[in-house]
Amino acid sequence: MPGTTDGRGFSLTPGEQALVSVPSMGSPLSVLPDDAFENLLVLSATASPEKVESLVERRGGDPEKVGVVPVTGSPTEYDGPLWTTDPVDPSDLTGISIRLSKAMQYVMPGGWVVVDNVNVLLMYGREEKVFRLFDSVVSNAREKDACGAYCTVRDAVTDETYSRLRGFCDREISVE
Repeated sequence: MPGTTDGRGFSLTPGEQALVSVPSMGSPLSVLPDDAFENLLVLSATASPEKVESLVERRGGDPEKVGVVPVTGSPTEYDGPLWTTDPVDPSDLTGISIRLSKAMQYVMPGGWVVVDNVNVLLMYGREEKVFRLFDSVVSNAREKDACGAYCTVRDAVTDETYSRLRGFCDREISVE
């Protein structure tokens, strides 16, 4: 059974994967430890690359050390210091998987992989396919010896769904 941690400012050891319960409003990136911004890949379904860049800068991080896979139904263009992939529709789990696989080459041991809102994937994709994608992302982060933080709004998923997601991770953390 994965361990549970409450509170803000959590940390993970390299290779550790956590299901992180977050409030429905606000950025999960605001609760990451400072060292996460040294090598960070974000699958972002809630913030544009511009917003991620702004948050990274507010936290004192270097945007050039942060990558974003933008998950959005709207076309977006970004020309800034973050490294980004082309945007991908939230219903295109295959496209998300491909972009994440390519972006993982930039994640170093001890780096961080963050999915800022698993709920969005569950809204647009079939649950079983989302679980397969989730398993793949967690496994790839573990293989890279990277920390993984997979954020979900706990009240917006069923107990069964949450339990299955939790089963992929080493521990659960609540920052609500």
